[in-house]
Amino acid sequence: MERTSRIVDRNGQPIRTKLLTEEIATASTTGVRNIWGNNPVAENLTPDRLAQILRSAAEGDAHEQLTLAEEMEEREPHYGSVLGTRKRAVTKLPINIEAASDESKDLEIAEAVREQFRRPEFRSMKKALMDALGKSYSAVEIMWDRGALWQPAAFEWRDPRFFRFDRETGRELRLLDESDMLNGIALEPYKFIVHRPQLKMGLPIRSGLARLVAVSYMCKSYALTDWLAFAEVFGMPIRVGRYGPGASNEDINTLISAVANIGSDAAAAIPNSMNIEFIEGGKSAGGHELFQRLAEWLDKQTSKAVLGQTMTTDDGSSQSQANVHNEVREDIQEDDAADLAETLNRDVIRPFVDLNFGPQENYPRAEINIPQPENIEALAKALEVFVPLGLQVKESEIRDKLSLTDPEDGDLLLSAPAAATPPIATATAENHAQHCSHSATALNREGAPSDAIDELEAEALEEWEQQLAPIVDPIQLLANESQSFEEFLAGLTELEMDSAEVVKTLALQSFKARGVGDVEQQ
Repeated sequence: MERTSRIVDRNGQPIRTKLLTEEIATASTTGVRNIWGNNPVAENLTPDRLAQILRSAAEGDAHEQLTLAEEMEEREPHYGSVLGTRKRAVTKLPINIEAASDESKDLEIAEAVREQFRRPEFRSMKKALMDALGKSYSAVEIMWDRGALWQPAAFEWRDPRFFRFDRETGRELRLLDESDMLNGIALEPYKFIVHRPQLKMGLPIRSGLARLVAVSYMCKSYALTDWLAFAEVFGMPIRVGRYGPGASNEDINTLISAVANIGSDAAAAIPNSMNIEFIEGGKSAGGHELFQRLAEWLDKQTSKAVLGQTMTTDDGSSQSQANVHNEVREDIQEDDAADLAETLNRDVIRPFVDLNFGPQENYPRAEINIPQPENIEALAKALEVFVPLGLQVKESEIRDKLSLTDPEDGDLLLSAPAAATPPIATATAENHAQHCSHSATALNREGAPSDAIDELEAEALEEWEQQLAPIVDPIQLLANESQSFEEFLAGLTELEMDSAEVVKTLALQSFKARGVGDVEQQ
């Protein structure tokens, strides 16, 4: 009896653990999943043929539409370029794993998931999933490895032609198999990552970008073919052969051959009774630019369909305009990133967590955020103002905004230059005299020291108690002897206080401060 797990997927299907380590959707030369038996579709594509291909896909048989989508990327440089740009706009973004909560178990699970996403296999898996943009879906088979943990050993991209949607709803992706040639078989739970970006509503098979630009591709193929044919004869005169009424069939055939080959041979032999005339072809206004304009217009339609804009691919633009469009329109990039994150949460994170930690009420989530450019100058000015006022900011957050890593032990670190230590004033009369002399010199010298005001403040406060004693002591004595507040107020008008020393000190310090201020303003 085949062993099954008690774990079930989101559809209630039990997990068959034996199949998790086996390849299921492999190709074969004789089976229904054959990579060599696909006839080319894009060659000699006509409107009737294209309409038949699109109609068959809408009715459930998408084999030729998927083949056309593959060939369009190979044969049309512009479509391949803009589609690749849109894919890379998402695959280059970092994936952040957020824990379900701050509980220790949830943090442990989230860290285990992060370790998996750091593996190099996950980058190629993201690129494989983004193949769904052109073909409407992409399926990647997970090859699980059973060690200390269940973990993906490899991710195998599978040809989308190996699958088909169910006939009933057109939404369930099934694997083509000899056991059911018409409907295919259901995908094994936790074995496949199926990415289906929601580019439009309706049947998934009708939402791929290749289907959207298929008509433009066909029209450009016609335009290029006619353009090359036009270029082959452009500038060459029309050759007209004339023969007389008595010319035989052999003579006429000789003339026809001469007219046909004179363009390449530049020589011909004809009887005297015949002649060849060269007539310059008429030129209509802009006729030589018709095919180029048509091809460029079709390229613009493809750019708008895939990237949402033409500024960075087709139209000349200024740097500011190009920065606004930034290759792929930002709202499209955000939507693609959200679709990919949803797929990773459903088909990668949940299976990994269920197999190793059991089903959870809440699971860690993958988030793909588009980093916004940081105004470093504005950030620095804000920190300079608010940090001294008491705003507490994490150093790690500032390093992240500056794209700087955390320093490690032994790293040589940059630091602010050490401030000069002000000289320590002594209480001797000689030093005081020298200090006054130096201060006077500094006050009249260009480039006075920046801490001169601080020195003046310290000097003024050195003997403040003795200077204020003639004023404060009488007030304190009156307050102690008064029996009421009214008596105290009345006594203030009769107090005798000696303020000469205070006035002298304030005048001297004000004079010094005025001098320092004048120097620093120069």
